[in-house]
Amino acid sequence: MGEHVRLSSLESNHLTCNPSNVLPTYAPARPPSVPLAVRSPYTSAWSSTSSNGTLNTNGVSFWYAPGTPLGWEGIVTVDGISYEYLGTGSTALPRTTYLQPAESLSVTYDSQYSNFTFGAGPVLITASFLSSVLPDDLCRTSIPLSYLTTSIRSRDNSTHNVQFYSDVNAAWAASEDNVTVQWDLYEGSNNISGIGAITGRSSSIYSWFVYLQEPYVFAEEIDVALWGNFTYSSSPMSAQNFSFQSGFSSDLRYQQVMQHSLQNLVDADFRPRAAREPVFAYAHDFGRVSSASVRYTIGSVQDPIVRYLTPQGVVPLQPWWRRCYGDIHQMIDFHFNDFNPTQLLASQFESQLNANVDAYYSANMAMTYSNSTPSIPTVHVNGTQGRTGTDHYRQDYIFDPDNSYGFLDPQDFRGIAIPDIQEAGVYYSIVALSARQIMGAYTLAIPPSSGEGSDAKNKNATDPLMFQKEISSNGNTNTVDVMYPAMPFFLYANPNLLRYSLEPLYQNQEGGFYPNDYSMHDLGSHYPNATGHVEGNDEYMPIEECGNMILMTYAYYMSVKPFASAQFWKLPKFLIFRADALTSHSFTNDTAYLQSHYPILRRFASYLDLYSLTPGYQLSTDDFAGRLANQTNLAIKGIVGIAAMSQIALVCNDPDGAAQYSATASLYYKQWENFAIDPSGTHTLLAYQWRSSYSLLYNIYPALLLNLSIIPSSLYQMQSSFYPSVSQIYGIPLDSRHSYTKSDESMWTAATCESETRRLFVNGLGHWLNSTTTDGPFSDLFETTGEGQYGGRPEVVEFRARAVAGGHFSLLALDKARRLRGEAR
Repeated sequence: MGEHVRLSSLESNHLTCNPSNVLPTYAPARPPSVPLAVRSPYTSAWSSTSSNGTLNTNGVSFWYAPGTPLGWEGIVTVDGISYEYLGTGSTALPRTTYLQPAESLSVTYDSQYSNFTFGAGPVLITASFLSSVLPDDLCRTSIPLSYLTTSIRSRDNSTHNVQFYSDVNAAWAASEDNVTVQWDLYEGSNNISGIGAITGRSSSIYSWFVYLQEPYVFAEEIDVALWGNFTYSSSPMSAQNFSFQSGFSSDLRYQQVMQHSLQNLVDADFRPRAAREPVFAYAHDFGRVSSASVRYTIGSVQDPIVRYLTPQGVVPLQPWWRRCYGDIHQMIDFHFNDFNPTQLLASQFESQLNANVDAYYSANMAMTYSNSTPSIPTVHVNGTQGRTGTDHYRQDYIFDPDNSYGFLDPQDFRGIAIPDIQEAGVYYSIVALSARQIMGAYTLAIPPSSGEGSDAKNKNATDPLMFQKEISSNGNTNTVDVMYPAMPFFLYANPNLLRYSLEPLYQNQEGGFYPNDYSMHDLGSHYPNATGHVEGNDEYMPIEECGNMILMTYAYYMSVKPFASAQFWKLPKFLIFRADALTSHSFTNDTAYLQSHYPILRRFASYLDLYSLTPGYQLSTDDFAGRLANQTNLAIKGIVGIAAMSQIALVCNDPDGAAQYSATASLYYKQWENFAIDPSGTHTLLAYQWRSSYSLLYNIYPALLLNLSIIPSSLYQMQSSFYPSVSQIYGIPLDSRHSYTKSDESMWTAATCESETRRLFVNGLGHWLNSTTTDGPFSDLFETTGEGQYGGRPEVVEFRARAVAGGHFSLLALDKARRLRGEAR
């Protein structure tokens, strides 16, 4: 796409822990943590950029936090000198002139890859991590494995003697130091764990399997699965010599540094991860070359994958990849050899994402560009040393770095977007970073063999069930108000995925397993247990979840109506492994889908009819903020949900119901305006008649998205005009009670605003991404002031790696919806 501009002029100055004292460059942004292997709730490895660190200074961590390190080591030896590019295992080795850290040069990412470049004497090392995001390909999406390709290229056009080494430790399989871990080595599907095993053909795939000696199926400890296999695979490929070994970490790594090879031994001493730290290694020797590369695949594999409540009882569900590929060995083999086709598919998604961002901004620019050079003279602002100038939109601004107000219009002191950066590039940096995080919270499962359930009646159970883990908050399964903010990504990328996520919720409630008249909050108190709440004692968010279920269901229907095909690409035949196991966008049975769920949707709508106009003392999706009565934003969700219900009733041949829902929504909206809008007429309140309050009114976004006429344009304009009056350096606070905000809800709100205000939201989030002191995966809750640290009051809430990042795609989802309706951009 167009130029992806970093916010380097405003980045924080962090102390470096880079041993060469050279800071790497980042593009398109410097995220707080870079995704490495992110394919499921249990395959989720990241590298923090805290203190400007990178792979060989901060190492690798599970999503949970940088305080939960995962051992993943990478060393390249060039002409006898070993360079560590991945991990920090060298710190435990004796000092030697033969081992040194590689020099970190650059870090780049897109929606599929994270690429790290290092200098290593006469060669360049590139570590390329590919966790493909392929929403239209269910089989490949269901594989919980990720790729690492490490390559070298000569810097002096000469050949060099080159060896590669990599290992992983048992922390990937065990979260505790005192549980015994076992391991095996396979060549293909053959266990070759005996001492003295000899490597086979160059095409052979070798896989370490690491697992708990006493597994506990469907259980977690510190969010790490207590069952299944962690796998690390490689192949000799074009190496002159390939070797493997398991054993004590320091022994193997020092042996590689000094001898440049391993001994083809499998340690038979099974033990806990902290007892003489066991690692599982591969070594490739290429001899004298000017370029070379090796490939690894990595991931945590669970089979069965989910525990699910059905009319026949609680049953284990198998992962969807079993239907596509067979057993675990066949899946690993397919995935390893599928690298080139996966690369092609990944590049197609990435190209389409770039094109869609460019197209959106080509039609939705904030103002006409100025050809004049921006001016930034130094002045005194608010009594301190500050800056003033004119940006490339001809907007004058003042900026004081000693406060958190951000950039202000000198005439009225309203917030303006961070100047002199391209909003399109900033938005791309946000959605590209979000894509892997979103899909990494989901798994696909084969439905129960009985074929029971509402979707089975229409689809003969040929589609998967999709399960989401509410990562880092409370671990629920298919939390309705976490699926809801993630919805824009699925509407943009493949709406069927939204239906696959809704289906387990419908099966449970329509099957009589939930006793309440309103929608359930989640499908299970902790993933991967999708056993519902037969006692009805789940978290109480009745208006929130009733509105969410109606709006998500109607959004799915609207996204797969028989318009022109919404597929973004066509796949060459050779890329399809099992045609019967894949699915593409469906353009049939849309009406049947709504009709099949109409009775329960009416039940949800009845609850909204009774209670949404004046919500009682309860939680909304922002439950960390606490309970509150008469929440303006919660009430409008219910009203928009009723308006959507009028359209659903029309589709379901219920004109009387449609008329009643429409009349109710219109009546409620008029009353809501009287309750919700400040007497000054400038903005809506956080809660009715609380004059000193405000909040982001993000729940009017679905009315735009679904083309519901319930919200007048004047309300959108009023809110858009108001937000700049309360903005901070990193965006607009979620509401007037605190200074924190939510990234997903900010982007939902941005989509409802005029272009200048939208740019304020987008650029503020992009600036936070580059400057925050948070050190984990993309957080959706953070302070808009200070160092952009984790938000929450009275206790800090550290949200990480949550699927709600799907809300960042709100602009693209709205753009797609309008194009499907034939509207001009």
